[in-house]
Amino acid sequence: MNIVIQNILVFTSLAIAIWFLLRRFGVLPKKKTASSKACGQDDCGCH
Repeated sequence: MNIVIQNILVFTSLAIAIWFLLRRFGVLPKKKTASSKACGQDDCGCH
């Protein structure tokens, strides 16, 4: 039973690490937040 729990923890950690790296290097898009400064500083073409 300990091997099953260990494998679940290892694969979960691996999946979280891969997800983090993909988000960090821009492969996966980040969710856009609806804040008041969404189009404030730069010209994003939303007007």
